Amino acid sequence: MQYKSVSAEEAVKVIKSGDRVHLSSVAVTPHKLIKAMVNRGRNKEFYDVKIQHIHIENKVDFADPEFEGIFVSEQFFVGGNLRKQTQAGYADYIPAFLSETQKLIREGYLKVNVALVMVSKPDKHGFVSLGTSVDATKAAIECADVVIALVNSNVPRAWGDAIFHMNEIDYFVEDDSPLYVHEMGELTETDIAIGKNVAELIEDGACLQMGIGGIPNAVLAQLGNHKDLGVHTEMFADGILPLVESGVVTGKRKQIDQGKMVASFLMGSKKLYDFIDDNPMVAMMDVKHTNSVNIIRQNDKVTAINSALAIDITGQVCADSIGTTHYSGVGGQIDFIRGAGYSKGGLPIIAMPSVTAKGLSKISPTLLPGSGVVTTRANMHWFVTEFGAVNLYGKTMQERAKQIISVAHPDHQEELDKAAFERFGPHYRFVNKNV
Repeated sequence: MQYKSVSAEEAVKVIKSGDRVHLSSVAVTPHKLIKAMVNRGRNKEFYDVKIQHIHIENKVDFADPEFEGIFVSEQFFVGGNLRKQTQAGYADYIPAFLSETQKLIREGYLKVNVALVMVSKPDKHGFVSLGTSVDATKAAIECADVVIALVNSNVPRAWGDAIFHMNEIDYFVEDDSPLYVHEMGELTETDIAIGKNVAELIEDGACLQMGIGGIPNAVLAQLGNHKDLGVHTEMFADGILPLVESGVVTGKRKQIDQGKMVASFLMGSKKLYDFIDDNPMVAMMDVKHTNSVNIIRQNDKVTAINSALAIDITGQVCADSIGTTHYSGVGGQIDFIRGAGYSKGGLPIIAMPSVTAKGLSKISPTLLPGSGVVTTRANMHWFVTEFGAVNLYGKTMQERAKQIISVAHPDHQEELDKAAFERFGPHYRFVNKNV
């Protein structure tokens, strides 16, 4: 269907001082529009423009020191491209469960004036697709005063909530730049060991939630002999594709969205993006669906696999900061930890290496001062490292300490055990670590 396009420079003229601008995320970050907007800021054409986004990729300039007072970066998740700026105070972070990012927009807590998005070419009926990222962008499109869309032939025509009519777009800008890709890295021995320990917990017919990186890929690589796995997740990456191709992932046993792979955003290779193009097996959905605890719990055997930066010996999990130094975000960890916890036969799992790259223990007597507790003690079920898997659910503080220390790196177990004894007193020595 025909539409009239303008230049990026012409489109972003609608942005004015004090506006909040929402950006679509990850692979469909609208860089051409961002650059045009930044150039206006560099020319001092406006001030105090708030830039809101979940997780964008590649270099952006709006949080650089030169734009202080011109742009205010408001992130729901801090990626590597803005981590240093955030830690230096030139960008900021909004603590929010991923499930509630759309609520903040729809209920007016964060009024969106302009939405900058990337979409597929319109089909013959005038419908476009958000492709690889729906997340909270669908909410921004619904609520924004002005919607500006990069129309890119490389954006896959994904189904589900990704589809909307071109009449909702105010300005069209042409852009056929390749989408951002993230290739799978080599698995480490630690990744493989953790993957095996997690995979042993997963049953046939389980409904998986996983992220991106070595541990999720290592888990998926161990599931080739499983049957009828389902997918309901905030995101998936290339590691799931071999299981789809071999018939392991079918979604037949899901109680809702049966037969569908449900996600809200993707990050991976061109092969992954091609896989979701016009694929009725994949439903790219709003985070109000993918990350709703009430939706997640309706599927049986939800197996939620999440990682962390640190854990203390009572089961408090830090996943967003290193002490007071902010690192990433809450994301959807609690959405899925809670959802899996309520699911019949569900498995909420925190999986991480026992030590840092420098050999320091990621398991500690107490978290560093200022650390953000993302998953609380009461939320914890399974904890997995390369040295084993332990179930903390229903365990006392002292029992938890014994179990967590049992899967710590052997080089650090004696020190952790001593700290636990000093904390809990003489009864601790009699607690069976295998309870």
